[in-house]
Amino acid sequence: MEISNQSVISEFFLIGLTYAPDIESFIFSLFLSIYFVTIFGNIPIILAIYFDYHLHTPMYFFIANLSFTDICISTTIIPKMLLNIETQNQSITYTGCLSQVCFVLIFGGLESCLLAVMAYDRYLAIVHPLRYTVIMNPCLCVLLVLFSLFISTMNALLHSLMLLKLSFCKDQYILHFFCELVQVIRHACSDTFINTLLIYTVTSIFAGVPLVGIMFSYIQIVSSILKISSVQGRNKAFSTCGSHLSVVSLFYGTAFGVYMSSAVSDSSVKNMVFSMMYIMVPQMLNPFIYSLRNREMKQAMRHLLLSVVITSP
Repeated sequence: MEISNQSVISEFFLIGLTYAPDIESFIFSLFLSIYFVTIFGNIPIILAIYFDYHLHTPMYFFIANLSFTDICISTTIIPKMLLNIETQNQSITYTGCLSQVCFVLIFGGLESCLLAVMAYDRYLAIVHPLRYTVIMNPCLCVLLVLFSLFISTMNALLHSLMLLKLSFCKDQYILHFFCELVQVIRHACSDTFINTLLIYTVTSIFAGVPLVGIMFSYIQIVSSILKISSVQGRNKAFSTCGSHLSVVSLFYGTAFGVYMSSAVSDSSVKNMVFSMMYIMVPQMLNPFIYSLRNREMKQAMRHLLLSVVITSP
């Protein structure tokens, strides 16, 4: 692939959070709090699942990977944004910007795939309970996560390599708080038709297939649950899916908002708000959804906290 000469530009300027300097201190505190909550909310989940052998099941294995992905997404964006606010320097290098685009696509795509894998796990557990332990063996679980990482990485590299073919002029001010793919493409000086076509075809397929899989799984799940004669049994079956459904609704609801805002509106402010809801809020709330709605997880986290207190000097 021939890559165009990028010597005309060495950096971008992320000015999405600088148009209101009087509230920059509030914005800094807000996003610092979001980052801390995301990190210190997801790490205990990973540790609790790792140290509690009762949670060494496919469902919790996928939850641990989802928590790790949430940490990676937030770390890709928020530290750089906080540094820019603190130093009053909104620049990001050309290489750093394209790297941020790539990693956001990788971890965002991985989260989408993991949610689909978790829906498949719940489908097997409820619709085919007798075959569940045979099908969802440890080897398959690892392969599903690796395959999800592989296809999300391929999708990200495709967009990133096509982004390298674009040429950018000087003084590129992006009205956003991170290098979001659509916003970066809009600032190119060369033709962006292929890049735009990729966004609305490859990305739609890549995001649509997991969503269709989730919808199909839950149609089968609901159909099977309604056949259960016991009310207690139906409630128990629904409770095992409640947390996952909440996360799916939050993630895809905000992602759909980003997609629609970029497709039907040229407002960078609206796109920035929806991106914030998509790239930060679900990652912050996921630990609370899985810990507060899950009795086993709460017990494991209490045991983890107790062991830390006991072993501390």
